[in-house]
Amino acid sequence: MNRRPLLFGTAVAAAAVLALSGCASDPGSSSDGGDTAPSGPDYGLVNAGTLTICSEVPYVPFEFEGGDNGTGYTGFDIDLTYAIAQKLDLKLSVQDVSFDGLQSGTTLIAGTCDMGASAMTITEERKANIDFSDPYYDSLQSLLTSVDSGIKSIGDLDGKNVGVQQGTTGESYATEHAKGATLVQYPGDAELWPALQAGQIDAILQDQPVNIEHEKADDGYKIVEEYDTEESYGFAFAKGDKVELREAVNKALQELRDSGDYDTIYDTYFAAK
Repeated sequence: MNRRPLLFGTAVAAAAVLALSGCASDPGSSSDGGDTAPSGPDYGLVNAGTLTICSEVPYVPFEFEGGDNGTGYTGFDIDLTYAIAQKLDLKLSVQDVSFDGLQSGTTLIAGTCDMGASAMTITEERKANIDFSDPYYDSLQSLLTSVDSGIKSIGDLDGKNVGVQQGTTGESYATEHAKGATLVQYPGDAELWPALQAGQIDAILQDQPVNIEHEKADDGYKIVEEYDTEESYGFAFAKGDKVELREAVNKALQELRDSGDYDTIYDTYFAAK
């Protein structure tokens, strides 16, 4: 049901350099007055030696609690960024943040993390405030409702309460296409799904993979319609910042693709059962 992710691009080399400071320095060398200059690429990391990512949790199957990678979280995004961190010889740390602050660029500018990894669609609007990695996943939007709701398509939402996640492309699609519906904003899927189960909303319009997980978990709910919005996810970086890190991430993505490790991670979460 999901399309295969796109290919990745660009570059990183990890060369170690040890510079000793002294009263005199060789031509072409630099000194900041410290005892030792930093070794390896200067990624401008929030915490040296650690790739710190921001993500809104839970958003199954992309990010949720669990796993054995030492971060306390797992999921497609988490496993992929863990593999990237290993390629860059870095540890991985995950910060749970609000998606709205992340997609607006506010969280990234504040220096909370080095990059955002939260199933974020690359859009022209977001590019005004965020730099994206190469695309790493293609997604659809979908409409989830109870099996006895009588809702068969987006055209049946007139007069209905439809749950959306604030600041997402699902909200944008619903705003444009769910005519006559009342859109109810929630911070994330952790609030959307219980609201649907409690009857506070009649349907959820959001990313297809997340709705698929709910459909699997409870046969009282089903996806009645899917929408090909030609969306691709990317990792997010503060605008104009951490250029070297972004290039390194792109190179690591390409290497994971070439080695087949990307497909292994992908199939863990999206292969047909």
